[in-house]
Amino acid sequence: MDLHRVREFYWSASDKWALILFTINKSNRIFGKSVVDSYLKKYVIGVRPALAALPDNCAEQAVRWLTKAQDAREDKGVSYGYFPCGEKMGWRPSYPETTGYIIASLIDYAKAQKDDDILNRAVAMAEWETKIQMASGAVQGGMATSSDKQKAAVFNTGMVLQGWTAVYRQTNDAGIFEAGRKAADFLVTDMDARGHYRTHGGFVSANQIKTYNVLCSWALYRFGEDSNEEIYKKAALKNAEATLGMQLANGWFESCCLTHSEKPLTHTLGYTLQGLLEIGILAQREDFISAVEKGVEPLIRNIKPNGYLAGRFDRSWKSKAAYSCLTGSAQIAIVLYRIAQIFGKSDYIDAADRLVDFLKALQVRGCPDLNMNGAIAGSFPLLGGYMTAGYPNWATKYFLDALLLQKNHWEKQKRG
Repeated sequence: MDLHRVREFYWSASDKWALILFTINKSNRIFGKSVVDSYLKKYVIGVRPALAALPDNCAEQAVRWLTKAQDAREDKGVSYGYFPCGEKMGWRPSYPETTGYIIASLIDYAKAQKDDDILNRAVAMAEWETKIQMASGAVQGGMATSSDKQKAAVFNTGMVLQGWTAVYRQTNDAGIFEAGRKAADFLVTDMDARGHYRTHGGFVSANQIKTYNVLCSWALYRFGEDSNEEIYKKAALKNAEATLGMQLANGWFESCCLTHSEKPLTHTLGYTLQGLLEIGILAQREDFISAVEKGVEPLIRNIKPNGYLAGRFDRSWKSKAAYSCLTGSAQIAIVLYRIAQIFGKSDYIDAADRLVDFLKALQVRGCPDLNMNGAIAGSFPLLGGYMTAGYPNWATKYFLDALLLQKNHWEKQKRG
């Protein structure tokens, strides 16, 4: 008997029952109703995809929620998320990792909408990130904390580098560029001889390769473009090549999860697929792009007609979760839209649309708790196993990215 797994199951079940008790408490009726509604949709009435919901309208609501998440903290970072029940109810502290890649999303939105306020918010986030960067060039794991408690994490560093490269390309700010260089140097020196990153921080399982770290290498490659220095591009390609070595013949990736590598989340699979794809596009590496196609095809086959996608899959691509990881669904949609956009794979559009239209139907609207409006939850149903009973900022970030791509596709269709 695996005692670690027994203890893990016990504490998971205990936490779940505690959340159930919180949701049925009279003081938490608003969120309790949301939980009940989510289970009714999952097991009784189903989810009707929001086919007619305009991407622009949904994106505006998502951006409003992200700005509310930023305004919830005084430091200009973005709150980890909003959690309506539990011992730590309300808005959590700022989260450097996801603030980093939210920057890039808000810049894309600001450019599309010509919205200077949103652009300024993104720049303020990037400037905050420079203030809390570690002396090593790394970015800390976990929610924002004092410098004496910071612990370096490769993935978080890569995600903030993604934000800094987006801001630098918009502003040409020398301070942002130098922060990016320090982060890029940390990533290069952290890579082992095989091409895998080593420093994962204290918030994921230790002593394992983390295949999804290839998303860091997309940011690293972009910094190589900005600096015109091949060392960064070469390191990014080395990691992407190592990532190919983690893929099975059926498209599944080994060591590709935060905690359970035998049944990775669609969230971390999405990180891996997006990182490989974008590096493949930039470097014109057909082997990377082919690997992505091999990885998304089994996921497409698992998308239900209404857009539901299970949250975890084992090495045989069998579902291992009775819930959907909504962040992962958005990420897979992004990958599908990008393949269709760049390579003309129009058959991927239907699958991407199904995923996004499902998410549109789950975006919070008209809730008496204004802190929930515009957000996407961690799981469907709400007490599912990923970011249980909460609204992590990155779920809404990736939803926004997917909406912008859906809008681009719709506009292309209109133009004929």
